[in-house]
Amino acid sequence: MPCGKRGAVGGTFDKFHKGHRKLLSAALDGSGELVVGITSDEYAKASKDHPVEPFEVRYKNVERFVRRRRMGKKVEIVKLEDPYGPAIEDGRLEVLFVTSKTRRRGEEINARRVEKGFRPLELVEVPIELAEDGKPISSSRIRGRIIDTEGRLLAKREG
Repeated sequence: MPCGKRGAVGGTFDKFHKGHRKLLSAALDGSGELVVGITSDEYAKASKDHPVEPFEVRYKNVERFVRRRRMGKKVEIVKLEDPYGPAIEDGRLEVLFVTSKTRRRGEEINARRVEKGFRPLELVEVPIELAEDGKPISSSRIRGRIIDTEGRLLAKREG
C-alpha cells in the first residue's frame, strides 16, 4: 500500500454509505496526504440520470467522516466540475484510489496526465462493498429503498 504518497479519490458521494466510508478509509490509510474530489451540483446533474443531494450535504458528510478518520493527515476536499478535477493538473499526485466501476476513468486520467507531461498515477483498486444480498451497496439502491446506507435489505412493501 502506497503510504506516505499524495493520493486522490473522487466521487459524487450521494446518500453517503458504507461503500463510501470503505473507499475513503482505504484512501486515507494508503496515502500521506489526500485530495478528495466531490462532484459539483452542475456536474452531477449533467452526468447522472437522477437527482442527487445538494453539494453542501454531500460535502458535509464527507468532511465529517474524513475529519474523524484522518489521523492528522493533510486532507483537501475540492469541488469537481468535470470528470478529472485536479488529477490531471496536480504534478504532486502519485496515487489514485478507484473501484472496479471507476478504474476506466482512472485510466483516462492517466492518459490525460501523460499528454500533459505528468507521470501516470498508481491506480489502487478498492473492492466494492457488498450489501447483505451480495450485490453492491450503491446510492441508487438506497434511493430505491432496496437497502439502507449500511447495506441491509429493507422490507419489501406489500402492494
